[in-house]
Amino acid sequence: MNKIITVIGATGAQGGGLARAILNAPDAGFALRAVTRKPVAPAAQALSAAGAEVVVADLDDEPSLRRAMNGAWGVFAVTNFWEHFSPERELAQAANIASAAHASGVKHLLWSTLEDTRERVPLDDPRMPTLMGRYKVPHLDAKGEANAFFRELGVPTTFVLTSFFWENLIQFGMGPAKDADGRLAFTLPMGDKKLPGIAVENIGQCAFAIFRRGLEYVGKTVGLAGEHLTGAQMAAALSRALGQDVRYNEISPDDYRRLGFPGAEDLGNMFQFKRDFEQAYCGARDPAVARELNPAMQTFDE
Repeated sequence: MNKIITVIGATGAQGGGLARAILNAPDAGFALRAVTRKPVAPAAQALSAAGAEVVVADLDDEPSLRRAMNGAWGVFAVTNFWEHFSPERELAQAANIASAAHASGVKHLLWSTLEDTRERVPLDDPRMPTLMGRYKVPHLDAKGEANAFFRELGVPTTFVLTSFFWENLIQFGMGPAKDADGRLAFTLPMGDKKLPGIAVENIGQCAFAIFRRGLEYVGKTVGLAGEHLTGAQMAAALSRALGQDVRYNEISPDDYRRLGFPGAEDLGNMFQFKRDFEQAYCGARDPAVARELNPAMQTFDE
């Protein structure tokens, strides 16, 4: 009998990549149970047509998560801060996931997480502003804080550290834009420091490789990145892809925080953290680790 993997966010970015990896390997010994809040949505219907078991559950409803995990061998868990901009809600959702996994007796859970930046930049540190009263980078800190839920309950967990999604250049509007002179410019507050990045589809493929290795990675933290690139290197790659010159517009984190779009302060702090702690942040995401899991890892150029 195939081992069931319950995939939270199966119609989203990270979970979607894992869902497709499972469906594309029918002889690997795994079956996909796709979790969604909207089973009639086209993405959910497509998964069902491809052979997935589609179940309804909500991260805010722990009993529904228990039902979704019942009988599952593995679980892939991810939360989406950008859906609601609430770290407290994200923490509550992670607690629900951990509780449901513990109650269901899941053998292996992959938790898509990030660093708690407050471990390096305390709240009283003036180098970057404190946000929402108790965070430096809310969308990182809540995920990192939530790691404790899984450890405290003894859930057999692999902690997966993700990287900057290259798709953010499209989906978050971070791609090249015309400046006052009409030239394309790519803006980051990273100075000359390197930014770990990844094609989001490859996260799911690496996650599937971890599941396929049984319990080898339980209790471990695995950092995933396709490449570490400077802003100038990314601009050069964008120039090649677009067939026109793209300039790297290097600005300060303060200027980035003042850009005014929803989440600008959070992201400004995030980039500053990655810039100021480049060695540790990149060191936790060795591209060789991800490429060993998934030899087909994409480069930024690809």
